[in-house]
Amino acid sequence: MADIAKSIKIAVRTGKTILGAKESIRAVKHGDVKLVILAANAPSSIKNDIIHYTNLSDPRIPTMDYEGSSLDLGFVCGKPYLVSVVSVQEPGDSDILQLVEDSN
Repeated sequence: MADIAKSIKIAVRTGKTILGAKESIRAVKHGDVKLVILAANAPSSIKNDIIHYTNLSDPRIPTMDYEGSSLDLGFVCGKPYLVSVVSVQEPGDSDILQLVEDSN
């Protein structure tokens, strides 16, 4: 999980990411994301919506379950609040897309 956390942190700092469920769902509907990361304790309604809209817009968009809570994910993103969903539009200097690809 440490490698994933480091890669998420780099993606947020150097790439283009969206934090939060509403904005992430909107971006997924438009097919503007390359990866969606869901916190372990994200509400099932949000998880179901994300999966539903990724399948509708582009089934090749991977979704990844982050092992930590939304508090942990917020901390990794450098935010002082809960983050249940992170969408990666551009990974920047991060290898997050490669890590997700290798894990599948």
